[in-house]
Amino acid sequence: MGSLEVREVEAFLALAEELHFGRAGERLYVSQSRISQLLRTLEGRIGARLVERTSRRVRLTPLGETLFADLRPAYNSLQTALDTARSTARGVGGLLRIGFQGTADDHVMNAVALFQNRHPDCTTEIVEIPISDPFGPLHRHEVDTAIVLLPVEENDLVLGQIFSKQPQTLAVSTNHRFASYEKLTAEDLASCPLIGVRGPAPEYWRRAQAPTLTPSGREIPTGPTVSTLQEGLALVAADRGAMLLCHPTGEYYNRRAITFVPITGLEDSFLGLVWHHSHETARIRAFSQALAASGGIADGPF
Repeated sequence: MGSLEVREVEAFLALAEELHFGRAGERLYVSQSRISQLLRTLEGRIGARLVERTSRRVRLTPLGETLFADLRPAYNSLQTALDTARSTARGVGGLLRIGFQGTADDHVMNAVALFQNRHPDCTTEIVEIPISDPFGPLHRHEVDTAIVLLPVEENDLVLGQIFSKQPQTLAVSTNHRFASYEKLTAEDLASCPLIGVRGPAPEYWRRAQAPTLTPSGREIPTGPTVSTLQEGLALVAADRGAMLLCHPTGEYYNRRAITFVPITGLEDSFLGLVWHHSHETARIRAFSQALAASGGIADGPF
């Protein structure tokens, strides 16, 4: 067998994860035909098919599944080793793009400031992520790491620091009957349409932000859906539905037309620092350490 090209491995891994030649090409910034060419070359080296392709679907052969399971950790180790060597030689430099949902609050900005103080040769960019697409910017490599509202169940993402445990509140219009309540229970949601999130966010994530059942199994009415937090708050103010938000968000976005009522019986909200497992760098690890050291384990943007 001739000498193996790294690009062949990258093309196979991208195709194994995307199961789509076009998307695999987009990930590697090459054409679909180039992905096909690299795959054929790799299959020629191995002497067997790795991918089955029909007019309707792309799937791995049993051999392809085995190769993927063996190659992915090996490739990650190679990338980590190279990145560590570069970081040792140059220090943590370059650019770190940090995504966030909602508001980059004081704790997040303190972590950024601490990171910059520790690594002055590294530039940081702060990028807002819409609530409708919490993981898309990571998949599309628009950011290097992101602070998002949990849960995170994506197989190709690493969940690092988990922080900002916060009780939930129900945002309602001041004209809503719940506005005069001192507190609510999760069972009260059975009579209150919840504003949800639309867009590419995974179903499990959208259900976590706007559940459809109370803890006892009663149905929660479905309200309108939004792409941004500001859209949601505007609908709340117009009494078009209610929205679940954590307590600090209620305080940050306090409006005269909206009341934030504490609600019990729901799990607390958490934030997490996430990144793509195949693109972990020394910069990301250094920022994770800065986030932990900054004391940003209390209030959060959601």
